[in-house]
Amino acid sequence: MATLASAITQTRPQTNVTLSTAATTPADVVVSVNVTYMVAELVIAFLSTVGNLLVCAAVGLNRKLHTVTNYFLVSLAVADVCVGALAIPCAILTDMGIPRNNLHLCLLMLSVLIMLTQSSIFSLLAVAVERYVAIFMPFRYHSLMTPRNALLVILVTWVLAFLIGLVPLMGWHKPPPASGYCFFVLVVDMTYMVYFNFFGCVMAPLMIMFLIYAQIFVTVKRQLRRIASERGGADGAANINKEMKTATSLFLVLFLFTVCWMPLHTINCFLLLCPSCPVPLPLLLTAIILSHANSAINPFLYAYKMKSFREAFKGIFLCCRGVAEGEDDGGGTTQR
Repeated sequence: MATLASAITQTRPQTNVTLSTAATTPADVVVSVNVTYMVAELVIAFLSTVGNLLVCAAVGLNRKLHTVTNYFLVSLAVADVCVGALAIPCAILTDMGIPRNNLHLCLLMLSVLIMLTQSSIFSLLAVAVERYVAIFMPFRYHSLMTPRNALLVILVTWVLAFLIGLVPLMGWHKPPPASGYCFFVLVVDMTYMVYFNFFGCVMAPLMIMFLIYAQIFVTVKRQLRRIASERGGADGAANINKEMKTATSLFLVLFLFTVCWMPLHTINCFLLLCPSCPVPLPLLLTAIILSHANSAINPFLYAYKMKSFREAFKGIFLCCRGVAEGEDDGGGTTQR
């Protein structure tokens, strides 16, 4: 999914830059490197790795952030760290056709991002369900959403994501290409990507999450109107407003995930339903970069929308700055 561009970069310079020629690539292919694409991927990888490590550090160091919701957000951040540190480097390598003549290693590298994307979806689903329980079952929340149960859910989601991502490696893939190069559309079966991965493992959870948040927003607004009509319950209104603000921020994470990934999945559907139709290179590269950029967005979103994360980030930066200044002062004293 991350390296659809690899099917393009293998074509010769005089060939039209479309995906429609990918399936007929000869064995003596000349692989070219798209420098702009590679630089963009490396920038995203850096931002994703550093930003999401900061999220993990903020939750780990700040006791106020030790909540079930944030445990699921840490799981999401870990997946995004792996995208930056592991999946994007794999995407760059397979974009150059590496590894060559090693089908199983090729499938493993191409499956990494599928696993991580699926883990992200399951983490978002866990957050949505947790918010649903907080709103609709407040008296059972503390008995159901314990840290132990949260860790168990996280473990299950990662195992399921791992198994779903490994399906191509279990046999659902295309025959090895004659060229031996590791290119996404020549190796991964689009029936797996569209029918199993997209419709079954992406669209279904996304629809459930959107329905959950829709019900949350409708219910919370109805409760606020009822409290306003009674002209009382200031504390209750404040709590409901707080829940509404949290749900809105988390829904924005889900919305941006959907916006970033839908173009690439749409292209996958297009490739399956119309394999001879051309897909322009700029459109394809934009979809790939957009899908990867989603992994770098969330830390900025948390800092902008969530005061607790913003204060935790500020504390980490001030601490690092204080340590750096202390080392500078110490160095100066030694030199005297």
